[in-house]
Amino acid sequence: MKQVNKQRFTKSTLASAVAAVSAGTLFAVPQISAAQGADAVEEIIVTATRRAQSVQDIPYNISAVSGDELEASQITDAAEMMRSVPGLTVVDRGYRNSGTVNGVMIRGVNVDSGSNGDVPLSAVPTVATYVDDTPLYANFVLKDIERVEVLRGPQGTLYGSGSLAGTVRYIMNKPKLGEYEATVGSSFSQTEGSDGFNMNSDVLVNVPLGDMVALRANVGMIDNDGIVDYTNVYELDAQGAPVAAGGDIANGAPVFRSVEDADTVEISYARAALLIEPNDQLSAQLSHQMQSDEIGGRRQVTRGTNWVSGEEEFYDDYENGAVTLEPSERDVSLTSLEISLDMGFATFTSSTSSYSHDGIAISDNSGFYAQNGWFANYYGGSPRPLAQAERFYDDSALVQEIRLVSNGDNAVDWVAGFFYMDQESKAGQNSYMPGWAEWAAAAPAVWTPGISFAEEFTGWGANVQDQDFYFRRNQKFTDVAVFGETTFNFSDTLRMTLGLRHFDNKLTNDSVLQLPIWPEPEADTRASFTTEDDDTLLKANVSWDMSESTMLYATISEGYRRGGANAVPLMGGFAESPEYLQYGADQVLNYELGVKGTTDAMRYTVSLFRMDWTDPQLNTATTNWGFFAAVNGDEARTQGLEVELNGDLSENISYNFGYAFVDAELTKDFYQPSGNWQGSGVLGEFMVAESGTTLPGTAEHTMSLSLDHTTTVATDLTLVSRLSGYYQSETTNAIGSGRTFTEFDGFQLWNASSTLVAEDWDVTLFAKNLFNEDGVTGALTEAHMGTDPAENFYGNASKDYISLPRTLGVSGRYHF
Repeated sequence: MKQVNKQRFTKSTLASAVAAVSAGTLFAVPQISAAQGADAVEEIIVTATRRAQSVQDIPYNISAVSGDELEASQITDAAEMMRSVPGLTVVDRGYRNSGTVNGVMIRGVNVDSGSNGDVPLSAVPTVATYVDDTPLYANFVLKDIERVEVLRGPQGTLYGSGSLAGTVRYIMNKPKLGEYEATVGSSFSQTEGSDGFNMNSDVLVNVPLGDMVALRANVGMIDNDGIVDYTNVYELDAQGAPVAAGGDIANGAPVFRSVEDADTVEISYARAALLIEPNDQLSAQLSHQMQSDEIGGRRQVTRGTNWVSGEEEFYDDYENGAVTLEPSERDVSLTSLEISLDMGFATFTSSTSSYSHDGIAISDNSGFYAQNGWFANYYGGSPRPLAQAERFYDDSALVQEIRLVSNGDNAVDWVAGFFYMDQESKAGQNSYMPGWAEWAAAAPAVWTPGISFAEEFTGWGANVQDQDFYFRRNQKFTDVAVFGETTFNFSDTLRMTLGLRHFDNKLTNDSVLQLPIWPEPEADTRASFTTEDDDTLLKANVSWDMSESTMLYATISEGYRRGGANAVPLMGGFAESPEYLQYGADQVLNYELGVKGTTDAMRYTVSLFRMDWTDPQLNTATTNWGFFAAVNGDEARTQGLEVELNGDLSENISYNFGYAFVDAELTKDFYQPSGNWQGSGVLGEFMVAESGTTLPGTAEHTMSLSLDHTTTVATDLTLVSRLSGYYQSETTNAIGSGRTFTEFDGFQLWNASSTLVAEDWDVTLFAKNLFNEDGVTGALTEAHMGTDPAENFYGNASKDYISLPRTLGVSGRYHF
């Protein structure tokens, strides 16, 4: 095996370790071995290849963010963490629905709109996320983490379906034998736009239970006051219907009120792990992790027109124009058992895990109805229009993986494994127009004098009630796979790795769509399909040590994402094209060439890539009536450059720098089914976007930089200061030029902190988003969800997804 590269140890290198201590990770400080002396520190060790290796020895582009770095930077949110990794962009939705939709994009592999976020999508994400060895997107608070590994490009051989564009692995800290450790900490801060404060606290303990057993546990809470004011929500009665001015149900206008700092955040989280190591060959760890979120509203702001006063105005900063509050809540838990046995020739690992993840959210859909003219054209034109969507999901799975990884320095190294996943997921939506039935009973008929609108409406065959949409999607997915990689070490400097994964999956989709008010479709619209797929994904990699400190590598790899089914009506007045019923799998073929190495003062990685994407899946809506659907396009391509540098500017200053250039576009026109209007049988398709269209969400240029400075200010007192920045160029919200399309300006975010470190305590002053940039990464546009006084809708459901505004705070920790 190639010897682990070493980096010079200087005061600036020590700064990173001290910064970690300053943020409370006292027990994760890199340790200098006697063999290294005082001139070197060990490289970051990762397990992305299923064996422990230096990140510099892995012959493809992988980034690792240590838990020390996260603590030092006061980062607990995954979206903020992603900005330090070149080639990644993310739709930052804040904490509301943060576990619902994976907003991570690697190397531009994305065609979905940035407006998504309230409901689990039909097509699964292009980036897989793992918590240790469990494939799960849970967006846990980033606490007590050993490191985060980001693998760019398809990782189909080792990580399977869903790793189309890459994989993000969250590796949690393990209990430590023979050591008692504890940390208590808290932070206090205020965010621009808020009249209140943020309070975060956590406790961590590591307790030895004899020589062979240790327990590690942490518990914490986040209690943040809101930032965004919901300035014109309806006053509601006891039944949740809009109050009518003057008590006039038939003609009364809505009564508005303002709710300040509505997007409150209350999160509680905990994790416990028990490690048993009876000898050097055998270890077992049982762990349980949970999190519960209660969010008061969106951290999203309305920029559009405000007609609530009767005259055209505009919303101020940190205001949201929704006419109903939009809270969300969720619960997620993960239990896992990991067993490792050193068998001499190889290490056997078994990972068994079970998780459950459920949530619910309320959304204001009034702007969507208004922009489509539905309030007036289909529901009689209530003076107090309100369309409220209740969306929910429930996801659970049992996952089993076993692996054998060869030991020692061999001419041939290998990994072999078996994977099984049994997943059940449910998603649904109930849409209501609260108070509409009561209004319809009081309002006069439109066409027939002397009766109520409700009576007239019933005469047309309608069922007068407040619920107008019902959707359920129940899926059962099983995945069985065998996988392996073999590395041929031709010499001390030349090696080749061949990998494959053969999978057999089965997806059963049972979806139901109903329109309770309308007589059509006459029966439930169901999509009941079972699809099975099996294939073999391949990977080939060659690496050559050009010198003792420089490696050149090339990789070709395949990625795959499963297909699925949609529920849409095919008959009656709400008919859609039968082409919507199912969508197929999509694939990526990745080519990568890179070089990585070290000098006396710097570690670097530079890579070039090209990814050819076939049959890209787009989460969208049907052309006639806007029902949930996913469709396949034809072809797309992403290509670019990624650069990572880190090292020393002086004995006191160290740096990390990252840059990525991503050119992502369609290479063939993207069409979507159309036609079959009101069951006409006339089918067709329309162009969503033409060849050459830039893929949405991904910036062409991204850049990140951090500087650490350390100095001794007194005996046993050290001052560690950090400055970090992120820049991304302009992006688009959606593919094509439809209602959801808009362009976002580029932005930059700067953070700073200064920490005073003593032997047992530390205090940090920090500032996030120093210049208070909006940092918009997604939007529900005015054309899609905006106001419309002609529909009696004076609120505005459009909004921009902004980054966390400027936040100033102080944190402190005590270690014992």
